[in-house]
Amino acid sequence: MTTTSPFGRNAKDHGYPIRVSEMLATLEGPAYIERVSLHDIKHIRKAKEAVKKAFKVQLAGKGFSMVEILSTCPTNWGLDPIEALKRVERELIPHYPLGVFVGADLEV
Repeated sequence: MTTTSPFGRNAKDHGYPIRVSEMLATLEGPAYIERVSLHDIKHIRKAKEAVKKAFKVQLAGKGFSMVEILSTCPTNWGLDPIEALKRVERELIPHYPLGVFVGADLEV
């Protein structure tokens, strides 16, 4: 439940959340796909590197790149910022695992 959806979201009526990275990884075109999180300093640094790598892959003409970023929305979640960070780690990451889905061995 959020301030913009006070009754929550019913997957039966509205569909299940889409795992974008997994879906795009099934295509032939992507050169680099990674999902990262911004829930702590270590992961923020990793996200920064992932975005840099995505740009380098694109600029090198190797193909389509995408970085999916899990972040908080404490205002709409109705949580204080610390609790919102914990929610990302506790609820989002288990459902949307972090990692490289395409291009793990890609050098740029």
